[in-house]
Amino acid sequence: MKRIILLITLMLSVSAAAKIDLVTLPERDITQMTIYNSADLTLIRDGRSLTLAEGDNRLQFSWAGTLIDPTSLSMLPKAHADKIDVAELTYPARVKNAGIWNIDSEIDGSVPMEITYLTSGLSWRAFYMGTLTEDEKAMRLQGYVRVSNNSGEDYENAQTRLIVGQVHILDQIAELARREQPYGRPGVRPQTQTMTVSNRMVRKRAVMEEAEMVVTRMSAAAPKEIKKEGLSEYFLYTIEGTETIPNTWSKRLPSFEAAEIPVVNLYKHTGPGNRRVYRYLSFKNDDEHKLGETPIPGGNLKVYRTIDDDSHLSYTGTSNFKYIPVGEDVELNLGAVSDVIVEPKMMDYKSDNYRFDRKGNISGWDEIRTVQLTVKNTRDIDVKIELKRNLNTQYWNIKNSGVAKKAYEQVDMDTVKYTLTLEPETEKVVEYVLTTYHGTRTEGRSKSS
Repeated sequence: MKRIILLITLMLSVSAAAKIDLVTLPERDITQMTIYNSADLTLIRDGRSLTLAEGDNRLQFSWAGTLIDPTSLSMLPKAHADKIDVAELTYPARVKNAGIWNIDSEIDGSVPMEITYLTSGLSWRAFYMGTLTEDEKAMRLQGYVRVSNNSGEDYENAQTRLIVGQVHILDQIAELARREQPYGRPGVRPQTQTMTVSNRMVRKRAVMEEAEMVVTRMSAAAPKEIKKEGLSEYFLYTIEGTETIPNTWSKRLPSFEAAEIPVVNLYKHTGPGNRRVYRYLSFKNDDEHKLGETPIPGGNLKVYRTIDDDSHLSYTGTSNFKYIPVGEDVELNLGAVSDVIVEPKMMDYKSDNYRFDRKGNISGWDEIRTVQLTVKNTRDIDVKIELKRNLNTQYWNIKNSGVAKKAYEQVDMDTVKYTLTLEPETEKVVEYVLTTYHGTRTEGRSKSS
């Protein structure tokens, strides 16, 4: 497995003939990684205790084989800041994937330091499991995130944070990391290199400062759980404790669980030429539905139903959804079903009330359709179904009979719907006569009368 190579060269004397020692890098004390889902961007804060000599020190950092953005590298002492000066970071012209920090220290011994940088190749996505009660009036919602590491570097015992929100990046991190020379070509004069480094560092530092503002607060280690905080235009999910995610590995982490969320099940049928019925599940991200503390990141939801007292489950359907802000309603399409059936039938069709122009040609007429919709519920629980019809014209008249009278609602100028509730293993019939007006028959007639 690949690791970042970090060497310390101690200048034990200001003499040109001084002996130079190489010190083995200690293990990381702590690593924090903050992963954005709106861009291929992760902020790494890597804490180590480095042994410095009093005077000048040189520290070499290599990012070979990783997707680290070399323009984002930064180092700060976490103690004795007034006695340690991280003077500069230089990039040798003919050395690939390496930089050298020059450090002036008044301390002779171990000092905690934090190396911060941006990298690519780390990502996360959310997915969910919903379990409906037997009567399907409530649902337990369990959330998870899958963190994937393809950055080229292993991250051990890392505090992991996940960011929902947009971040504006000036360069593609992975493209910068893959360059053979981070700044210009070998042989460029140091003055030119320094100017290029300075300009790009200023721009990239602005991105890092934006990211660091989101991850300023630290959370204490605890059993695996995700803590959520709202910060400006971002939303921060903190996985408490630490996780080890080697390069090329993925790990599933628990996000949240909410029990007994009230839900509404609704079946929909949308057209006379379509026999398929689709099932929808809806709820709201608010306190009333035992949610509402945080936005819910978009992801895939698989829904099951409890079918007996032993908690055996049956698969109901799956749906993908986008980010759900606090207070927003969501309606999830779980796909077509076969246990609720709609059979549309044209019982009669005729045309009438013809109008003619001066040449004897037909200039207007009425079309009259008698329609019957047979709705069957083969399930063992009540179901609610919505039958929506687009009339393809704004000039029409409809006469309902039987159950259609109470179930009827006009949606807009050319759309109507019927909403029915069916008891287990029953059927209902919706009947209506639709008259549509065409040509000169629309003259002087109000729309959707």
